[in-house]
Amino acid sequence: MAEITSEKLQKLMAMLQREPNDSFLLYGIGMEYKKLGDRDKALEFFARLIQADPGYCYAYYQQAQTYEQLGNVDQAKQSYREGIAAARRVGDAHAQSELEAALEMLS
Repeated sequence: MAEITSEKLQKLMAMLQREPNDSFLLYGIGMEYKKLGDRDKALEFFARLIQADPGYCYAYYQQAQTYEQLGNVDQAKQSYREGIAAARRVGDAHAQSELEAALEMLS
């Protein structure tokens, strides 16, 4: 199967070659894949982002949302929990509350 792509995605990937651990680029690529409907690739880039920058709280949120779209509720809950822990570590109360609310909606 051919890879789903867009002009925006091609530009982001080109920039990522120069900055392979850039949090903003990894997030943008994950979001673009998610928008294009390639959830597996989106999850791959959200995971890369979390590995490169464990304090990037919204990566956990988007990862969990993508798992929800795939029907994997248990993995979504785990991603929300990990995001809540990350938000606590970095002191991001806003992200923490959003992650907690999303987790509560699944429970």
